[in-house]
Amino acid sequence: MSAKSRPVFLEIPNIRLPIPGIVSILHRISGVGLFVMLPVLLYFFSGTLDREASFEAYRSAISNPFVKLILIGLLWAYLHHFLAGIRFLFLDVHKGLELNTARATAKVVFASALILTVVLGALLW
Repeated sequence: MSAKSRPVFLEIPNIRLPIPGIVSILHRISGVGLFVMLPVLLYFFSGTLDREASFEAYRSAISNPFVKLILIGLLWAYLHHFLAGIRFLFLDVHKGLELNTARATAKVVFASALILTVVLGALLW
């Protein structure tokens, strides 16, 4: 038996993905997170449209720092998913497939989502 026919053991924690791979995985994770949290978001939004007592309960829930952190995480998930989705639409029409361009657009998506989250999170906090 030759050494080439042996199975390869992948050490998952030691694999370093390139930035486009990280953006792709985060796009999927953010999409799942947004989908899972959709009932919570709809509940919060319904509290803004109902009676005055419901609105006050909504305001007290939103004022909790833990809830604010969750909402800022969801804000990042939305922004990242949106920006990465636009990037993937361009990739689907074969724009930006060159290695340097793909890396640059992935970095722009990653940085833009973080910067927008910090700016909007600070405004909304």
